[in-house]
Amino acid sequence: MKYVIVLTDGAADYPLEALSGRTPLEAANTPHIARLAQHGISGIVKTVPDSVKPGSDTANLSVMGYDPTVCYTGRSPLEAVSMGIDLADDDVALRCNIVTISDTERYEDATMVDYSAGEITTEEAKILIQDVAKELNSELRDLYPGVSYRHCLVLHHAETGTDCTPPHDITGRPIAEYLPKGVYGELLLDLMKRSREILRNHPVNLDRIARGLNPANTCWFWGEGRRPALDKFHDLHGKTGTVISAVDLIKGIGLCAGFESIDVENVTGTLDTNYEGKAAAACDALSRGQDFVYIHLEGPDECGHHADTEGKIVSLERIDQRIVAPVVEHLERLGEPYSILILPDHPTPISTMTHARDPVPFVLYRSTEDTGAYSVPHYDERCAASTGLFIEHGPDLMRRFLQEV
Repeated sequence: MKYVIVLTDGAADYPLEALSGRTPLEAANTPHIARLAQHGISGIVKTVPDSVKPGSDTANLSVMGYDPTVCYTGRSPLEAVSMGIDLADDDVALRCNIVTISDTERYEDATMVDYSAGEITTEEAKILIQDVAKELNSELRDLYPGVSYRHCLVLHHAETGTDCTPPHDITGRPIAEYLPKGVYGELLLDLMKRSREILRNHPVNLDRIARGLNPANTCWFWGEGRRPALDKFHDLHGKTGTVISAVDLIKGIGLCAGFESIDVENVTGTLDTNYEGKAAAACDALSRGQDFVYIHLEGPDECGHHADTEGKIVSLERIDQRIVAPVVEHLERLGEPYSILILPDHPTPISTMTHARDPVPFVLYRSTEDTGAYSVPHYDERCAASTGLFIEHGPDLMRRFLQEV
């Protein structure tokens, strides 16, 4: 049996007046996923326990079968693994976004304009982070460049206990009440202020402004944690696995779980990514004998954070046509029994522009079964909820998917 998960990050949503009371999943034309729903099992699953914050870190751990209340040590350390950063036991890693804040005299008076600095390119961001690192790195800290706006700060011989806010939670808000607090609050705020002085008139940003783009004019730190330790997926389930994603967080979770991680050219973590490349990489992994493939698509989440309703619908339709259709076709050609699971990790509603902890809809199709009891005509929140199938403990869905329960 081959197993494929298509993770549509942030796809679940709330009904929107602009869509006549429908959600983006309801409005999207997704015939290939609908066919799976018509012959498979649909329901809803609680991926985020009440005791943890809703995020792609905790939710994807849950979808992969890991209980975040037991194994979660922070977001940034998972990203650090993907970036090849070797964390010591007493290191603390933090995510570093390079963001756009309003240009005010006092840092504290600024507003969060754009948590991704206009989805800055990796090439531009690398130059900016390297120049900031020259000024801010020391024996006690190192700043590492990542992908697009996502980077990593490592504090050596450090403690946890700093309260930081994800920048995507405060788009359009004054930053004053969301500045770092706690153990390293003063240190991080000082580094953020110093980064603004370095970035404010940087040639890369001046060029972006000239092109009508948002400048990446400050670092913003959040998501602290220590080196993660996950049991290997193969040890738990006896399956070899591959993860395919544009973002370090998901790659890092996969690597910690013992998966191979495939780097696909020209993937962006946005609406405009290399869908065909991801689908081809998944098909290749399955043909090479991998038992399990986890394909992560970030586009719906990014569109949710930007309140881009049309973009969210387009991203879902592209996933249906350019990921699900070719992967299912390839699985059929292989001639082996297969199971495919499609779901978001969490909602990223257009109306709130940030993550929510609501249960999410899923569809599980097996080539060896044609299930009528939990089948629905379309894949969306309302249809999935209508079956009455509710999985309260997120990791249990993986065991059901792998036919262990």
